[in-house]
Amino acid sequence: MAKKAKKYKLKTHKGTAKRFRTTGTGKIVRTKGGKSHFRRRRSKRAKSQLSKMVPVLGKGYVKRIKRLAPYMNKYKANPTARTTK
Repeated sequence: MAKKAKKYKLKTHKGTAKRFRTTGTGKIVRTKGGKSHFRRRRSKRAKSQLSKMVPVLGKGYVKRIKRLAPYMNKYKANPTARTTK
């Protein structure tokens, strides 16, 4: 009987997993920054646009994100943020 080669698990970079997620079509999206403070001087429209998700552009960035979070495409959202019944 031949011994089976051991497959190693890859560790997910938790900061990356919290900041990015994949869409149904496989695109990597992120949220916009600048929402924590200094919102008084912004217009209502600018503030509402901060809540939208933006696709990550640039092949280098996408490659790095996929390397840091290898199992991200297995989950639709951050696995810890899933609602429990």
